[in-house]
Amino acid sequence: MLNIDSLIQTHTLIQQKIFSSVLFFLLVINFNHAQQIPEAFKSKAEKVVKMGPKTYLSLDEELKDEKRDTTLLRYFANKAKEQNYLEGQAYALNQIGTKYRNISQFKKAADLHEEALQLSEKANNTELKVLSLNMLGVVYRRTDAIKTALDYNQKALELAEQVENPSHHIKRSINVSLNCIGNLYQTLEQYDLAIMQFRRALKLEEELGNKLGLAINHQNIGDCLEQKGDLEGALENYRKSLAYNEEINSDIGRIICKNSLAQIYLKQDMPYAALVLLEPLYEQVREVGDFFVTSSVFINTGWAHTVLGEYDKAEQFIKEGLEMAQNHNMPSNVLYGFQKLSELESKRGNFKEAYQYYTKADQLDEDISSSTNLRYMSDIIVRYEADKKNNQISVLAKENEIVRLRLRKNQTTLLVSALIVGLVASILYILYRQYQNKNEKRVLTLEQSMLRSQMNPHFLFNSLNSIKLYIINNEQKNAVHYLNKFSKLVRKILEASSVKEISLEDELETVELYMNIENIRFSNEIDFKITLADDINPDVIKMPSLTLQPFLENSLWHGLSPKDGEKKIHINVKRKNKNHVSIEIEDNGIGRGAAEVNKEKRVLKRKSVGIRITKERLANFAKDYQNNFDVDIVDLFDEHGEPKGTKVILDIPIV
Repeated sequence: MLNIDSLIQTHTLIQQKIFSSVLFFLLVINFNHAQQIPEAFKSKAEKVVKMGPKTYLSLDEELKDEKRDTTLLRYFANKAKEQNYLEGQAYALNQIGTKYRNISQFKKAADLHEEALQLSEKANNTELKVLSLNMLGVVYRRTDAIKTALDYNQKALELAEQVENPSHHIKRSINVSLNCIGNLYQTLEQYDLAIMQFRRALKLEEELGNKLGLAINHQNIGDCLEQKGDLEGALENYRKSLAYNEEINSDIGRIICKNSLAQIYLKQDMPYAALVLLEPLYEQVREVGDFFVTSSVFINTGWAHTVLGEYDKAEQFIKEGLEMAQNHNMPSNVLYGFQKLSELESKRGNFKEAYQYYTKADQLDEDISSSTNLRYMSDIIVRYEADKKNNQISVLAKENEIVRLRLRKNQTTLLVSALIVGLVASILYILYRQYQNKNEKRVLTLEQSMLRSQMNPHFLFNSLNSIKLYIINNEQKNAVHYLNKFSKLVRKILEASSVKEISLEDELETVELYMNIENIRFSNEIDFKITLADDINPDVIKMPSLTLQPFLENSLWHGLSPKDGEKKIHINVKRKNKNHVSIEIEDNGIGRGAAEVNKEKRVLKRKSVGIRITKERLANFAKDYQNNFDVDIVDLFDEHGEPKGTKVILDIPIV
């Protein structure tokens, strides 16, 4: 056994040296080639940059012959950058990123797609934004980063489905998003949901006549059926996928299909049939350079030799496939390799080694896919999507009501103007003003309700992301703790939205829940405290609901978020006089001056309307008490004149 191991190790070292030499030779050739860009392509690149096409299809039509040559694409990207041609840069970087992804250089691929996304956003090009988001989702899915991949693909699908008259490429991108989301459901072991996504994409691909999409979706449906134990259904879909790949002459597609068919034959105890498919793939899969597929082919070959009792060959193939998976950060294939090594050693009678491999596989399986937590996360995702759609419907209904009220107001204004004559005119004008004020008040109320509806998806998205992270990290106690707080906060917001005003006690409780949820994303660094003066009874003091939240949000994201070190937010409630209560919100952030500078540096600027609407609501609230209100924002400085935070002072009228 020792002599055989030594021979295998020697053979592996020789292979590594040969591979390194070949890689160096190819790099030298590629470098020399990079110095000699064909003149014809230089002219073509100049022409395309000068024309500046904006759509993916027009760019793809111009560069379809060179889209697989990373050297030429790099040259084109640099030319586009010189002329500030953003769409050309984004297209080229996405194509190069795809090439890196297909040879398992996932970090480089992600960086290129991220740069393409930023360029697409700067150019405000929806087609290229959707493409970049989908490609990022594919890269992260290949490294089993489920949460990140799902976020990117959902963003891509949402953005693509908002396009009123989608182009051919947008329709293709919708199918890509559906396919990727189906793959993620597949990883979550939600096979029926995954098949539903794949079949929806399959129908759309048939309408577009896209044989590559048909091949991919039949392959994915086959994989889901295989996992469910329907081997005959899986075989049928794998064969359909192989037929489409033969039609479009896709090398990588053929390899994937044949590897999947061989895996079914192995499960049906037909190792010779499996090897007939696998053995011709060794050289083909190395030429393609996709280590994800290559490692799977080698591990399956080792499995076939294990079944045939050829244990030394089996060990060599499985370990080579396992090494590829480990070197290229592919956890699912590493898990597969450990499982097959455990089966091999068990067949040999080496039960200690078999148990060791089994333990490694079990530990890795627990790390990358806790079945209970993944199903729970999937349920949260489904609830979030349903809630988001309901809120969108609610916002649209309220917008329609606002339009109806404004039209009615205009019609009444014309009618009243026509009736104004003489002395009656002044009376009618007073009545009209009263009516107008009442109508404006109703419009403002609807705008506030609409703001709350828009705010719900924002809370849901950010809070659920934080809770998902606890689940993925298997921190179940934290996940349950914050999920309880989150549900209580949502209930508070819904209850408050149905009433005109709430007690100070309820407002402070809602604020404390809000801060607890937001503090998750700050790693619980924020020291949050509420102080009530002894002469204040918060149960009898009334105020508009969610008044304090916009000011706390400003403190969090503009004052404390960019700050290092100790972070504090304190709320101090005291009586100002017999008619007013003073609420002070003080933070030790970077101050308004520095926050404005940070805001200007951001690529994406969001105009906040929360504080402006809150002031309008307070003004409306103060009118009912026939009193005034005051909102004062004070910059705080230390003894050296350096900013040390901000204090917001709200004077709320009381009975």
